[in-house]
Amino acid sequence: MDWGMANRMHRMFLPVSGNTVMLAVDHGYFMGPTHRLEDARATITPLLPHADALALTRGILRRAVDPTTATPIVLRVSGGATVLQEDLSHEAITTSMHDAVRLNVNAVAMSVFVGAPHEHDSLVHLADLVNEGEDHGLPVMAITAVGKELEKRDARYLALACRVSAEIGAHLVKTYYCEGFSKVVEGCPVPLVVAGGPKLDSDEAALRLARSAIDEGAHGIDMGRNIWQSDHPVAMLKALRSIVHEKATVREALDVLAQEKAQPARPARAAPA
Repeated sequence: MDWGMANRMHRMFLPVSGNTVMLAVDHGYFMGPTHRLEDARATITPLLPHADALALTRGILRRAVDPTTATPIVLRVSGGATVLQEDLSHEAITTSMHDAVRLNVNAVAMSVFVGAPHEHDSLVHLADLVNEGEDHGLPVMAITAVGKELEKRDARYLALACRVSAEIGAHLVKTYYCEGFSKVVEGCPVPLVVAGGPKLDSDEAALRLARSAIDEGAHGIDMGRNIWQSDHPVAMLKALRSIVHEKATVREALDVLAQEKAQPARPARAAPA
């Protein structure tokens, strides 16, 4: 791995832990205005200082993120299907590597749909993206998407999807936590970050998911709805950081959450339009 690629990778992972807390706000690319992400700027601005990386599309990057930010950007570059379609796997590359470089992002990300009708296309798109990423020194994150088939989130399937993505050349993989997750980690030679998925029943459930994922070998989390759909998103993000970077227990993270919730709200500095 050359210096530029290695530098971009290391910027996303905190040296003290080797892990990352990514904030995912790319849901609108297929879901449209998502609850509590309708005004992306208002959602992102108070959370940005507490994230190790921000995952989003170029449209939201341009319109909702202050260009003075030092937070690394993971740019989603795949799309082409929406929740109105039964088959979400019919995606293509929607943002060029040239544009990613011009936007000065830290990494690019795309979905792979192993076992779906458009499996072949998504894997070939991943290979093409890795080839371009190597040329430009940009890491590629493969996202093991399951579309609407949530029952696919088992260790056997996820181990297959993660390993195939790494074999094709992905530099890191975003996947789901599952029973037997350590087996998924063992079979994947690149860092895994765990998705939060749909909003869980409670903040505690999300903290438990993060603790279990780290315990079983994940190098971080890439959460969205379980942070910004929380009633206390900044406090939730800080509590998750205590688990991912400081090895806090769930009980200790809940204490962080309670302490942060008790703090008076601070008005976020508005990003320029």
